[in-house]
Amino acid sequence: MAQAILCAAVLATTASVYAAPPTLDHVFPAAVQAGTTQTLTFVGKAEPWPPKVWSDAPALQFTTSTNAGSIVVSAPAQTPPGTYFIRTFNSEGGSAPRFLIVSPHTESAEAEPNDAASAPQRIASLPVTLNGRLEKNGDVDSFSIPIAPGQSIVAWLEAYTLMSPLDPVLRLVDSRGIQVAWNHDGGRSLDPLLTWTRPPGSAPAETFVLQVFGFVYPAGSDVRFSGSPSSVYRLHVEGGPVVHHTLPLGVQRGVRTPLLLRGWNLPPEPEKPFDFDGTTLPPGTSTTPLNLPGSRTLLDLPVGDGPEKREAEPNHTAAEANPLPIPGAVTGDLIRPGDEDRYRFDAKKGEALRILLQSSSLGFPLDAWIRVENSAGKELARNDDATGADPQLDWTAPEDGSYGIIVGNLLQRGGPDAWYRLSLSRPQPTLQATVAENAFTVEPGKTNEIKVTLARLNGWDAPLRFNMRGLPEGVRLEAGEAGSKETQASLKLIAATNAPAFAGPIRIEASTTQPDRTYPVVMSLVSAGENNGVPQGYRRLVRESIADLWLTVPTPPKPAEKK
Repeated sequence: MAQAILCAAVLATTASVYAAPPTLDHVFPAAVQAGTTQTLTFVGKAEPWPPKVWSDAPALQFTTSTNAGSIVVSAPAQTPPGTYFIRTFNSEGGSAPRFLIVSPHTESAEAEPNDAASAPQRIASLPVTLNGRLEKNGDVDSFSIPIAPGQSIVAWLEAYTLMSPLDPVLRLVDSRGIQVAWNHDGGRSLDPLLTWTRPPGSAPAETFVLQVFGFVYPAGSDVRFSGSPSSVYRLHVEGGPVVHHTLPLGVQRGVRTPLLLRGWNLPPEPEKPFDFDGTTLPPGTSTTPLNLPGSRTLLDLPVGDGPEKREAEPNHTAAEANPLPIPGAVTGDLIRPGDEDRYRFDAKKGEALRILLQSSSLGFPLDAWIRVENSAGKELARNDDATGADPQLDWTAPEDGSYGIIVGNLLQRGGPDAWYRLSLSRPQPTLQATVAENAFTVEPGKTNEIKVTLARLNGWDAPLRFNMRGLPEGVRLEAGEAGSKETQASLKLIAATNAPAFAGPIRIEASTTQPDRTYPVVMSLVSAGENNGVPQGYRRLVRESIADLWLTVPTPPKPAEKK
C-alpha cells in the first residue's frame, strides 16, 4: 500500500501526459528465481513508457527504464515462493492483474533459434525449468535432453494455467526424428504432461528432443500451430523422483493421514507411508499442496473433514457395498472394463448431502458417473458431468433409511489408472461475494457504483454490511448493505471535489453480525462457457481470484483558458 501511495503523489504531477490506462496481456518470463534479478518483457500497451508497477508481493522491487516494454524485477532471497499478481498503472487507471511466479529453483530461458528438431537448444542436465514463448504462428520450440537407459522422464507445461491463449502440446522424438511419446492434455487442465521410460537395454549414448507447440485457445476456424507475444509457457523436465498422486487421494483436516506415494523414479516403498500432518489445516480449505523434500510434485491434495478410506474389493453388489461415513471419503479404482463400485450410507429424512467424485480433475482418464439408490435398488438420482468431467450431486434424503452410491465409467473402461475420490459431506452454508471488474475509477466530485454479486450457498441466509480497506483521502463509501435474501448489492464510492489523485489497491469486505464473520469480495479469474460448442475461458489457473481491486482517482482536467 505504501508503494501505491508514493506513486499517487508522483502521478499527481504527471497526469496531463497520460491519455489512457495501460494494458498488460502477459509477462515474459512468467517466473523469477528468488535471490535473482530478471528483465521482464511486458506484453501490452503503455503510452508513454514507463508505467508504474504494483505487486501483492511486497518484497519484489521493480525498476523501469526507457527501453519500452522492459522492466527489471529484483526478488530478494527471502521472498516466499509462490504465484503473485502484478499490474501496470498510471494516473488514468490500472491494467488487469497478471501472474508472476517466484520460484525456489533455477529458472532457465529458451534460446532462439530452436525451431527444428535437428537444431535444438541443448539441455545439459535434469531437472530443468525453462521459460519460453511461442512468439508467432508456426513456432515450435525444440530442446535436446539426455535420457539414460531405464530412466523415466517427466515433462509438464504451464501455459493454459497461466492464461496464455494457447492449447499446448509436448512431443518427444529420438535422434532419428521418430516420435516416442506425446501428450496434448494432462488431465488436470489443457496443459500437457508427458512421461516416457527409455528401454533398459538401449545404447547409452543418445539424446532425445522434446518439442513444444500448440494451437490457439479459444479454438479458431483454422487448424495450425499458433503463436503470439502472449503465448508464454514454463516447461519443467524432471529425470528424478516426481509424485503424481497419493493413496488415498485426499487428506483429513485436523489429523495425520498416512499416504502412499505414486509417480515416477520414486525410491523403493518405505516400510511406513508418508505421514501427512493435517492438524494445522484451516477450516474451509478444500486443497493443500504436497511438499516433499527432494521430490517435485504435480498436485494439490483434496482436503475433507472426515476419514479418508481405501476401497475394499469386492464391492460390486449391494451386499458387498463398502460403508461410507458422513463426512468421509474413499479412494477407489475401476480396475476392469464395466467395473462398478458400490458404497452405502445412512441418512435421515430431509438431510441435505453433497456427493462429489473427483477423478478427471485429479489427472486420471476417467469419465465417471454416480447414482444414488434406495435399499430396494431404485434409482433416486444420477449425474455424470457437474464440475468439468467429474460428477456431483446435491441430494436430500426422502426418508430415513440406508442408501447406496454406485460409481461407474461412462465409457465402460477400467484399468490401474482409473482412480477416483468419492466424498460424502453435509455442505455448510457459505457466501461467495464477487465483482465483475478488477479496477474502478471515481473522478473528483463524482460517484461510482460498484455491483457485488452474492451467491448464497447451501441455505446461507444473513444480512450484510460492506466495508472498504485502503480508501484514500477524499473518497468514502456510502453505507452499503444487503438484506438476508438479496443476491446483489450496490456500493457507492463518492469522491470529494478536492480529492487528491490516487492509484492503488483496495479491498471490499462483506460482514455479518450474527455470527461475526467477514467474507472477502473478489474478482474471479476462472470462467467457463462455450461459443458454438467451442470452450471459452479458463477452468483452472495458478491463482483463480484476486481480492486486491484497483482504484484510480484521476487528477481533474484543468479548465480551458479563455481566449
